[in-house]
Amino acid sequence: MWWRSIGLALGTASALGLARFAYGLFVPAMSDRLHWTMAEAGGLTTANGVGYLLGAALTTVITRRTGLTAAFRAGMILTAASLAGTAVSGVYPVLIAARAVGGFSGALVFISGAALAARLAGVTASVAPITVYFCGAGFGVALSGGVVPLLLDHHPGRWALGWWTLACIAALATLGSWWAARTHRGRGAQVSAQATGRHRLPGQWRLACAYLLFGTGYIAYITFLSAYLAARQAPVALVCLTWMLIGLSAIAAPVFWSRPIATWAGTRALGTLLAGVAFAAVVPLLGLTLLTVSVSALLFGSAFMMVPAAVTAFVSTTQPVGDATGALATLTVMFAAGQSAGPWVAGLLADRTNTGAVLGWAAVLCAAAALLAITQPAARVFRLGDRRPASPAAGTRRSSSPANRSVG
Repeated sequence: MWWRSIGLALGTASALGLARFAYGLFVPAMSDRLHWTMAEAGGLTTANGVGYLLGAALTTVITRRTGLTAAFRAGMILTAASLAGTAVSGVYPVLIAARAVGGFSGALVFISGAALAARLAGVTASVAPITVYFCGAGFGVALSGGVVPLLLDHHPGRWALGWWTLACIAALATLGSWWAARTHRGRGAQVSAQATGRHRLPGQWRLACAYLLFGTGYIAYITFLSAYLAARQAPVALVCLTWMLIGLSAIAAPVFWSRPIATWAGTRALGTLLAGVAFAAVVPLLGLTLLTVSVSALLFGSAFMMVPAAVTAFVSTTQPVGDATGALATLTVMFAAGQSAGPWVAGLLADRTNTGAVLGWAAVLCAAAALLAITQPAARVFRLGDRRPASPAAGTRRSSSPANRSVG
């Protein structure tokens, strides 16, 4: 089953690592060649976030009609096409449209792939397929970090070639994931029927606000980090190293964080992760050296993909099964809203100050999110897996599918 887990992980590598996060590597070259302001550069990430929000809202409807396998494969094809579309023209509205399509397809791949990985985990009686699936995003970041900076070094006019290169890699990822996404059930059985629940978060407004702030802050960091390095004339080797460290540490993160997320009380793990992202954003401001940039990359990479995991774990263990899906859907909307608005606002800030201010702003937002998470009131805990309340008076309920508990 390992080859199927790795095949599915090519989905997050393409949809997140290439189609979402790799754009930050192109910001210096495209801004220079296309004469953009930082707000215009951030607008492309905002378009990607809006597309992701729309995709997240429609994925359930799509998968009910087509099945998880068809939805995943279609999303992979559309992701590769969106990367190619980003390369065909320097016209801003065309680029906006291509990035929005990439966000939509990214949501389709991410959500349907998570459901397929969860199903594979059930077959193998192991969480390994899910862990491997989330690690794929780090692989995509590391791969793009090893390719794009070298391609664009002193040649900003090659930005279109860079996107064509990522499109080709995404096409190969589509082929590699094609058979891994197959299922053996009928179309109607491929989507869990348990997809309802109250879309509200009673007593958890701090958690919702923390997730909104995180979405706003982390995407600003990863969008403008390369622009910050370029503005300070960092050598291309340092840019490559930075992105590869982010990607590789994201791959390794579950090894270090799975147990704390599962065992630490309340939102301690979430608060610690958010504080780590905040510290990662501020470290490069202390001086642009190999040490500060490496520490920043390692901290950020090891934390940013684990934040959604911690949020999912907390809600899954503190909400009754009938409410958990709706609560997570609400949190996804909050996260996507922050992820959509964050880059454009950060770009405006950079235009009026400098790219260093963006990193400081990201640090403040994530620090505020950490404070909100740490002060989140304790909630009644349900045992994850059988979902029976810890208190006998709370009754007995069965678990919802892991596919319905994914936030990101």
